[in-house]
Amino acid sequence: MKEKLISFFKQLDFSWRSIEDYLLILLGAFLQALSMRLFLVPASLVSGGISGIAQILHYTVGWPIGLVVLLGNIPLFIVGWRYLGGPRFALRTMLSIAAFSIFTDLLISLTGSSPITSDILLNTLYGGMLLRVGLGIVYLGRGTSGGTDILGRVLNRRLGISISMAYLLTDSFAVLLAGFFFGWEKALYGLFMIYLSGVAADTTSQGSSVIRSAFIITDETEKVILAIQDQLDRGATIISAKGGYTGKDRPIVYCVVTAAEVVRLKAIVHECDPDAFMVVGQANEALGEGFKPLHEG
Repeated sequence: MKEKLISFFKQLDFSWRSIEDYLLILLGAFLQALSMRLFLVPASLVSGGISGIAQILHYTVGWPIGLVVLLGNIPLFIVGWRYLGGPRFALRTMLSIAAFSIFTDLLISLTGSSPITSDILLNTLYGGMLLRVGLGIVYLGRGTSGGTDILGRVLNRRLGISISMAYLLTDSFAVLLAGFFFGWEKALYGLFMIYLSGVAADTTSQGSSVIRSAFIITDETEKVILAIQDQLDRGATIISAKGGYTGKDRPIVYCVVTAAEVVRLKAIVHECDPDAFMVVGQANEALGEGFKPLHEG
């Protein structure tokens, strides 16, 4: 038991880079909470996932949104622990969830929920954009928003549902449920907001720009592959190649990730080999394990 605790704390990274990550996560969580306070809550617009369900409970029975988000993520976090990429990633996830929960309840408690505008379209546009900016900053800090991210990975692992489809199902469920309480017009605006904020990824048959392919040339090939498997839970392929200038064999590591995982992939490669060469491209669609099921036709 003692050895496990020592190993756990050794994996927790408190370097300057990690402190920067934590500050980015706090900033991103604050912007997400600000989106809730300024646009979504006053307009009774429900976002997706756990926060969307928390909004419904807040509107109907008066429960604090942040508290419900925090409590709702606890069982998902426990179930998804093994898929989160180790203690460092888990710490970032916990920080993101806790910060968003605290900021949301503090803002609403201190400033109320009076609207900036009563125009539902403006609330949808600006609420969705601010929510997206906050989520993007959390990703830059190598964090995750919890909730849908965790559930998407679990559904993908256990039921074979693609992560993109899991996002769409969980987020749309909360918004459509809101239609029964606040009317279908607001539910439709909520669905548009999810698409706008980028939470529901890959909603068309040809996919969207959330898939990234990476080519990595490194002297630490095995180390990089093991880190990708351990921290991202993604597979990698070694492509045999030869350097055009040196004529020496230079294997290339190829892997496919989501856009949200690119920042973490860069950090992983840098930690393994600061002198590595890496090219990240945009893929149209990914089919197979970890993504969409591969169907004939």
